[in-house]
Amino acid sequence: MEHGMRFAILLAAALLIAWPSPADAGERTAIPGVKLEIGSGAPPDVAVTVQLLVLLTVLSLAPAILILMTAFTRIVVVLSFVRMGLGTQQTPPNQVLIGLALFLTFYVMAPTFTQVYHQAVVPYLDGKLSQEAALKAAAKPLKAFMAKHTREKDLRLFLRYAKGPQPKSIDDIPLRVLVPAFVLSELKTAFQIGFLLFLPFLVIDMIVASTLMAMGMMMLPPVMISLPFKLLLFVLVDGWYLVVESLLAGYGEGGGA
Repeated sequence: MEHGMRFAILLAAALLIAWPSPADAGERTAIPGVKLEIGSGAPPDVAVTVQLLVLLTVLSLAPAILILMTAFTRIVVVLSFVRMGLGTQQTPPNQVLIGLALFLTFYVMAPTFTQVYHQAVVPYLDGKLSQEAALKAAAKPLKAFMAKHTREKDLRLFLRYAKGPQPKSIDDIPLRVLVPAFVLSELKTAFQIGFLLFLPFLVIDMIVASTLMAMGMMMLPPVMISLPFKLLLFVLVDGWYLVVESLLAGYGEGGGA
């Protein structure tokens, strides 16, 4: 214990001796530090920094852009309605439905994405368009696609509350107006398709429930009996083919705008 106390006292004394006095502080060389900067403050460096921030913002919004400005919303909602109508709970799983919806979205949007690539991406990479001009050029094909599948009623709703000048063409419609109107139209169309998909499954459920009640088997869940019949009907009519065909036909032959 005494040896420990002595060691502590000697260590403290050594630190006091080695500590620089205020008079010597100015004579001693400053300890180099680490300084982290993004750009040196010059205008070109600031512009690069702003572009980097804009790029990161766009990448963070990429999922929302994919969901709200493409055919993904309608497709994934319709596929979910099919699973709910069948009553198969988590079959197919969410990963399969979302993956199928993504690939169908890429197929439908392929002509639009091709236009974006040739009209905006290639000229921007070649230095023929600035960043702002490239964004405007990329928005034109997307606006054309969304306007084609947007109801006038939904578009007038958001234009009325935007309280801005009435657009004379599709290019004059701001995205803050066109995107929510497009999503609203897509949701209505998806629910209409879902209602039509539910009708045959609902008829089977009603027939099975009525038959079980007539037989006095009220304790037996009708869902357990109707599920095999619904699956049989869906397989016989090639249900997945019909659903995908109706989705593609809703966006025109070959997909895209």
